Amino acid sequence: MFETVSTAPPDAILGLTEAFQQDSNPEKINLSVGVYKDAEGKTPVLQCVKAAERRLIEDEATKSYLGIDGLPEYRSHVAGLLFGERVPAERLAVIQTPGGTGAVRLAADFVSSQFAGAKVWISNPTWANHQAIFQAAGLPIETYRYLNAQRTGLDFEGLLADLTSGPVAGDAVLLHACCHNPTGVDPTAEQWQQIAAVLKERRLLPIIDFAYQGFGSGLEEDAAGLHTILDHVGEALVCSSFSKNFGLYSERVGALTLVAEQADAATAGRSQLKRLVRSNYSNPPRHGASVVATVLADSALTAQWHQELAEMRQRIAAMRQAFVTRMRDSGVERDFRFLLDQNGMFSFSGLNPMQVDELRSQHSVYIVGSGRINVAGMTEENLPRLCEAIAAVL
Repeated sequence: MFETVSTAPPDAILGLTEAFQQDSNPEKINLSVGVYKDAEGKTPVLQCVKAAERRLIEDEATKSYLGIDGLPEYRSHVAGLLFGERVPAERLAVIQTPGGTGAVRLAADFVSSQFAGAKVWISNPTWANHQAIFQAAGLPIETYRYLNAQRTGLDFEGLLADLTSGPVAGDAVLLHACCHNPTGVDPTAEQWQQIAAVLKERRLLPIIDFAYQGFGSGLEEDAAGLHTILDHVGEALVCSSFSKNFGLYSERVGALTLVAEQADAATAGRSQLKRLVRSNYSNPPRHGASVVATVLADSALTAQWHQELAEMRQRIAAMRQAFVTRMRDSGVERDFRFLLDQNGMFSFSGLNPMQVDELRSQHSVYIVGSGRINVAGMTEENLPRLCEAIAAVL
């Protein structure tokens, strides 16, 4: 039977990482994979995480299964970070998931199983895996406009027009709470107000992908769009992750939070989500969630986390500025100042596929074919060579 199985194409992003690893150039640069890197080009383990793990080694008393919905204290902290005291606990159903990707898949399965005929509207462009996840759950996909003609900023008129004319009542709309992946382009506060009004008027279900809380402007500031939506709409599915802001990539620590208008609807929703989890991965892993819960239960560790998160955020912003300045000084005609208006690790560089290919083949600089770059992959050491290579292909 297996002789009939064809080879799947490589993942657009992870395939680049494999090619990067095989590249023998000692000066190669990888700006493709979506992980944070420090000034030395390494993905660090946060000190607050190390401290929490030392406590867990001493105090952990069991390796028994968690419940289907995960670690209770972890779920409580997830709700606190997302909503503060804005949404009563009885309106929430928080499910611990294997990473933010697991949360998106669980949200997709929930919509597919509960709302026959619903479509999911995603931004064009969006994270490379979004479409595949929703289609794997059997959901039809439509897109709404997101980038302007220059691919440097938000096409808000197009976005609003598409959401006003396309989705029908009961459809779901996927939105990035902050640090839009792959563009780094986020709506303004006023634009979030208008988006929320359209969701309410057309009775659309928001699915909020919140993978980068704290990587834009701050933990509270980055939740502003989510809070605006919930000021208008009483129901939502929120997919959150601690991969980036805690650096817990390999621990797969995420959550899906169902926000309902009434407590009984939240209870029913929780039961359906648990049913879906049981038939998939049964229950989530313990360690990463325990790390997050340990840090957030201790005021000193929480303060340390806030500081380390701020340092990551500030480093990304500093590399954006350094890149823009060096490209300006290199004498190229293209103005890269638009990158300073974008948020988080990712930005659309404006480079076309031919230029991207030349960067990889001639300069061992690896970025995604769309021109998306991971700003966190830039360092003071590799920036001069990176800018020289981009100037050459321009």
